[in-house]
Amino acid sequence: MHHPRIVDVIIPAYNEEQSIPKVIADIPSLVRHIVVANNNSSDRTAEVAKAAGAEVVFEPQKGYGKACLAAMDWIKSQSVQPDIVVFLDGDYSDYPVEMRLLLAPIQEGKAEMVIGSRALGQRESGSMTVPQVFGNWLATTMMKYMQGAKFTDLGPFRAIVWRDLLRLNMVDQNYGWTIEMQLKAHKAGLRYLEVPVKYRKRIGVSKVSGTVKGVFGAGYKIILTIFRYW
Repeated sequence: MHHPRIVDVIIPAYNEEQSIPKVIADIPSLVRHIVVANNNSSDRTAEVAKAAGAEVVFEPQKGYGKACLAAMDWIKSQSVQPDIVVFLDGDYSDYPVEMRLLLAPIQEGKAEMVIGSRALGQRESGSMTVPQVFGNWLATTMMKYMQGAKFTDLGPFRAIVWRDLLRLNMVDQNYGWTIEMQLKAHKAGLRYLEVPVKYRKRIGVSKVSGTVKGVFGAGYKIILTIFRYW
């Protein structure tokens, strides 16, 4: 059985100069490329990420999905493609050292996609707002009853087989990115698992949960995406 060994990491980042060096420093040494997608930051995110050892790509148009797609394009341009890609946020709310927990089921041939579930793991008090917790519950409940997709979280910390990710033909350019991946993976028949992960308060202010506009914008897009793929 083939065991994937080449692992690349994608980190979409917008104004994360304080946190991004910590994220990069905690990523296990088994990773080949750490690709930071600088999403039109107005601070020194790009400079500090590069100094910390990451590859930096630029996406001038804001959007979580846009940043992820830009990083994927960079990976596609490499002569040797990865076996697995890991996504995580650049705000240091995830624990990069737990990456091995996500990779193990894929490397053991048990899954093609693994989601790091904050709902199943330990969350630091205040790390997720009430709207975030409710939104995750609502979205995963809708996914379960409308499509039979069994998830507990839409967490950004996830690992997926690269060739399968390419097959999903990801298109969302903003808040719907994570749920699009999960719904498409379910519809495509990919084997997926969730593993409990720890979650802490982010460094800085969230671009989504930190504003009323962000909370409602993300919620609207997530629900719209569920109906789109129903």
